[in-house]
Amino acid sequence: MARYRWLVLILALLLLLLPACAKKTTVPEEEIEPVEKVPPPPPLEEVEEPAEEEEVIIEEEPIELEDVFFDFDKFSIKDEYKKVLSANADILLAHPEVNILVEGHCDERGTIEYNLALGEKRARAVVDFYLAYGIDTGRLSIVSYGEERPFAHGSTEEAWAKNRRAHMVVQ
Repeated sequence: MARYRWLVLILALLLLLLPACAKKTTVPEEEIEPVEKVPPPPPLEEVEEPAEEEEVIIEEEPIELEDVFFDFDKFSIKDEYKKVLSANADILLAHPEVNILVEGHCDERGTIEYNLALGEKRARAVVDFYLAYGIDTGRLSIVSYGEERPFAHGSTEEAWAKNRRAHMVVQ
Protein backbone atom coordinates (compact mmCIF):
# COMPACT_ATOMS: atom_id res chain seq x y z
CA MET A 1 0.00 0.00 0.00
CA ALA A 2 2.81 2.35 0.80
CA ARG A 3 4.21 1.62 -2.61
CA TYR A 4 1.09 2.91 -4.31
CA ARG A 5 1.14 6.05 -2.27
CA TRP A 6 4.61 6.83 -3.51
CA LEU A 7 3.60 6.10 -7.02
CA VAL A 8 0.51 8.33 -6.81
CA LEU A 9 2.61 11.09 -5.31
CA ILE A 10 5.23 10.90 -8.07
CA LEU A 11 2.54 10.89 -10.78
CA ALA A 12 0.85 13.93 -9.25
CA LEU A 13 4.14 15.82 -9.24
CA LEU A 14 4.81 14.92 -12.87
CA LEU A 15 1.38 16.12 -13.88
CA LEU A 16 2.06 19.42 -12.21
CA LEU A 17 5.46 19.86 -13.83
CA LEU A 18 4.59 18.79 -17.38
CA PRO A 19 2.50 21.83 -18.32
CA ALA A 20 5.30 24.09 -17.14
CA CYS A 21 7.70 22.46 -19.56
CA ALA A 22 5.50 22.78 -22.61
CA LYS A 23 7.08 24.42 -25.63
CA LYS A 24 5.85 27.78 -26.58
CA THR A 25 4.91 28.14 -30.15
CA THR A 26 6.16 31.22 -31.85
CA VAL A 27 4.55 32.82 -34.84
CA PRO A 28 6.93 34.02 -37.52
CA GLU A 29 7.00 37.77 -37.89
CA GLU A 30 5.64 37.60 -41.45
CA GLU A 31 2.40 36.13 -40.16
CA ILE A 32 1.87 38.84 -37.55
CA GLU A 33 -0.53 41.44 -38.71
CA PRO A 34 0.62 44.95 -37.97
CA VAL A 35 -1.50 46.77 -35.48
CA GLU A 36 -2.72 50.12 -36.57
CA LYS A 37 -1.38 52.80 -34.40
CA VAL A 38 -4.21 54.81 -33.02
CA PRO A 39 -3.31 58.45 -32.58
CA PRO A 40 -3.64 59.66 -29.05
CA PRO A 41 -6.84 61.50 -28.32
CA PRO A 42 -6.66 65.27 -28.64
CA PRO A 43 -5.97 66.98 -25.39
CA LEU A 44 -9.05 67.85 -23.46
CA GLU A 45 -10.01 71.43 -23.66
CA GLU A 46 -9.29 73.03 -20.39
CA VAL A 47 -12.53 74.21 -19.05
CA GLU A 48 -12.10 77.07 -16.70
CA GLU A 49 -13.95 76.37 -13.57
CA PRO A 50 -15.83 79.35 -12.37
CA ALA A 51 -13.79 81.14 -9.82
CA GLU A 52 -15.09 80.73 -6.35
CA GLU A 53 -16.66 83.87 -5.19
CA GLU A 54 -14.51 85.23 -2.49
CA GLU A 55 -16.42 86.13 0.56
CA VAL A 56 -16.06 89.80 1.03
CA ILE A 57 -15.59 90.56 4.65
CA ILE A 58 -16.45 94.08 5.45
CA GLU A 59 -14.88 95.02 8.68
CA GLU A 60 -17.16 97.33 10.46
CA GLU A 61 -15.72 99.97 12.62
CA PRO A 62 -16.06 99.09 16.25
CA ILE A 63 -19.04 100.68 17.89
CA GLU A 64 -17.98 103.32 20.32
CA LEU A 65 -20.36 105.15 22.57
CA GLU A 66 -19.45 108.38 24.31
CA ASP A 67 -19.32 108.77 28.05
CA VAL A 68 -21.32 111.35 29.94
CA PHE A 69 -20.08 113.34 32.92
CA PHE A 70 -21.83 114.57 36.04
CA ASP A 71 -21.55 117.46 38.47
CA PHE A 72 -20.25 116.89 41.98
CA ASP A 73 -22.67 114.84 44.09
CA LYS A 74 -25.26 114.75 41.24
CA PHE A 75 -26.75 112.04 39.06
CA SER A 76 -29.02 114.10 36.83
CA ILE A 77 -28.03 114.26 33.17
CA LYS A 78 -26.95 117.70 32.04
CA ASP A 79 -28.51 119.15 28.88
CA GLU A 80 -25.20 119.05 27.00
CA TYR A 81 -24.99 115.28 27.56
CA LYS A 82 -28.54 114.58 26.45
CA LYS A 83 -27.28 115.16 22.88
CA VAL A 84 -24.48 112.68 23.48
CA LEU A 85 -26.89 110.08 24.84
CA SER A 86 -29.27 110.68 21.91
CA ALA A 87 -26.42 110.03 19.47
CA ASN A 88 -25.49 106.88 21.44
CA ALA A 89 -29.12 105.74 21.36
CA ASP A 90 -29.28 106.24 17.57
CA ILE A 91 -26.23 103.99 17.22
CA LEU A 92 -27.85 101.38 19.45
CA LEU A 93 -31.07 101.49 17.43
CA ALA A 94 -29.06 100.99 14.24
CA HIS A 95 -27.31 97.97 15.79
CA PRO A 96 -29.95 95.88 17.56
CA GLU A 97 -27.44 93.07 18.11
CA VAL A 98 -25.37 95.26 20.45
CA ASN A 99 -25.82 95.20 24.21
CA ILE A 100 -24.18 97.66 26.58
CA LEU A 101 -23.06 97.79 30.15
CA VAL A 102 -23.34 101.21 31.72
CA GLU A 103 -20.69 101.73 34.38
CA GLY A 104 -21.30 104.35 37.07
CA HIS A 105 -18.17 106.08 38.42
CA CYS A 106 -17.43 108.72 41.07
CA ASP A 107 -14.50 110.78 42.21
CA GLU A 108 -12.58 109.89 45.35
CA ARG A 109 -14.51 112.18 47.66
CA GLY A 110 -17.16 110.51 49.81
CA THR A 111 -17.29 107.13 51.50
CA ILE A 112 -17.03 103.90 49.58
CA GLU A 113 -20.70 103.06 50.24
CA TYR A 114 -21.89 106.54 49.26
CA ASN A 115 -19.88 106.50 46.02
CA LEU A 116 -21.13 103.02 45.08
CA ALA A 117 -24.73 104.21 45.54
CA LEU A 118 -24.06 107.43 43.61
CA GLY A 119 -22.36 105.50 40.78
CA GLU A 120 -25.40 103.23 40.54
CA LYS A 121 -27.74 106.25 40.37
CA ARG A 122 -25.63 107.72 37.56
CA ALA A 123 -25.71 104.46 35.59
CA ARG A 124 -29.45 104.12 36.23
CA ALA A 125 -30.07 107.67 34.95
CA VAL A 126 -28.35 106.79 31.66
CA VAL A 127 -30.27 103.52 31.33
CA ASP A 128 -33.53 105.35 31.99
CA PHE A 129 -32.65 107.80 29.20
CA TYR A 130 -32.02 104.91 26.78
CA LEU A 131 -35.26 103.20 27.80
CA ALA A 132 -37.21 106.40 27.16
CA TYR A 133 -35.49 106.61 23.75
CA GLY A 134 -36.78 103.13 22.85
CA ILE A 135 -33.83 100.85 23.58
CA ASP A 136 -34.96 97.44 24.81
CA THR A 137 -34.32 96.85 28.50
CA GLY A 138 -32.80 93.42 27.77
CA ARG A 139 -29.89 95.09 25.99
CA LEU A 140 -28.91 97.28 28.94
CA SER A 141 -27.19 96.44 32.20
CA ILE A 142 -25.52 98.52 34.89
CA VAL A 143 -22.72 98.28 37.40
CA SER A 144 -21.33 100.79 39.88
CA TYR A 145 -17.63 101.01 40.56
CA GLY A 146 -17.90 104.07 42.77
CA GLU A 147 -14.40 105.49 43.11
CA GLU A 148 -12.64 102.14 42.50
CA ARG A 149 -11.76 102.61 38.82
CA PRO A 150 -10.73 106.22 38.27
CA PHE A 151 -10.20 107.44 34.72
CA ALA A 152 -7.85 110.20 35.87
CA HIS A 153 -5.59 109.96 38.88
CA GLY A 154 -5.01 112.88 41.16
CA SER A 155 -6.80 114.98 43.70
CA THR A 156 -7.59 117.97 41.53
CA GLU A 157 -10.91 119.31 40.30
CA GLU A 158 -9.86 118.40 36.74
CA ALA A 159 -9.20 114.76 37.69
CA TRP A 160 -12.36 114.56 39.79
CA ALA A 161 -14.49 115.94 36.92
CA LYS A 162 -13.18 113.17 34.58
CA ASN A 163 -14.00 110.51 37.16
CA ARG A 164 -17.63 111.54 37.70
CA ARG A 165 -18.97 109.69 34.70
CA ALA A 166 -21.10 106.97 33.18
CA HIS A 167 -19.02 104.82 30.84
CA MET A 168 -20.64 102.72 28.09
CA VAL A 169 -19.10 99.30 27.42
CA VAL A 170 -20.25 97.64 24.19
CA GLN A 171 -20.79 93.90 24.66
